[in-house]
Amino acid sequence: MAATELEPASTERGIVTHVDTAEVPSAAWGWSGESPRTFRVAGWIVAFILVAMVIGNHKGHVEDIFLVGFALAIVVILVRDSILRRKPR
Repeated sequence: MAATELEPASTERGIVTHVDTAEVPSAAWGWSGESPRTFRVAGWIVAFILVAMVIGNHKGHVEDIFLVGFALAIVVILVRDSILRRKPR
């Protein structure tokens, strides 16, 4: 149950953000949000790894089609994202 008494106000100065620390605990130490650059770099790395997995000892080409297809889908998403980032909203 929630207490009915108010907690005393802190005299410390803090950074004012629009994020409630009760909803996002990491906002208390200054980070809240996503890292788009990290996601883009990870996307390019995953696409490269998928294409590199084509080299192997498998005999069928079904695996190759799926690997290249997923890598191509990731690259299309990354290129689309870079184009949309340049356009003002």
